[in-house]
Amino acid sequence: MKKTFKIFNYFTKTEVFIWLISIILISVSFLFFDRVNYIIYIVSLIGVTALIFIAKGNPLGQILMLSFCIVYGIISYKSSYYGEMITYFGLTAPMALVSLFSWLKNPYKGKKSEVKVNIIEKKEIILIVFLAILITFVFYFVLKYFSTSNIVVSTFSVTTSFIAVYLTFRRSPFYAIAYAANDVVLIILWGMASFEDLKYLSIVICFLAFLINDIYGFISWNKMYKRQNS
Repeated sequence: MKKTFKIFNYFTKTEVFIWLISIILISVSFLFFDRVNYIIYIVSLIGVTALIFIAKGNPLGQILMLSFCIVYGIISYKSSYYGEMITYFGLTAPMALVSLFSWLKNPYKGKKSEVKVNIIEKKEIILIVFLAILITFVFYFVLKYFSTSNIVVSTFSVTTSFIAVYLTFRRSPFYAIAYAANDVVLIILWGMASFEDLKYLSIVICFLAFLINDIYGFISWNKMYKRQNS
């Protein structure tokens, strides 16, 4: 009982509210549009839980995100969204692992449950833009080769995912903005899939919940940065 209290005491009322709203949205959408694919439901719950920990700069969020990436990659493969599969298996999952080590090596005042927030310089921003353009160009032809569904949207998903995972690794608050952009792309992508099969509406709702969490994550990390440097 005490451990449960400590866990909930660790989060603010706003964070608990956002998490609960996310859980309710995902659960209701599963009951209305799916009721069969429990793996999609469970991975969605893991995803929003990971994001609330990441919003606090807690490395545990990266461990949960690894689990999400693996299962989401399998779902994407079955839906012929090879861009998503390649992105999450080949980019997001490995970078989540690298980010985990980066966060553990850079704790705030030795506090393992909170990472030290980092602000990247202008030169590195130029590097990110260059790499993002290069990856977009390369992946477009890779996805075209695999006859990926909705290739243009899938390509943009790769671009935003790359920027997001890079900024997460570098401990920048703007990781959340990049992930929010990726959430919008994925809402469009899975929205297209839902026209053929309504069960995918539950994934659309999942990424809508992710969008809410990522917007909060940006606010939270900016507060962390101000607190850590006050």
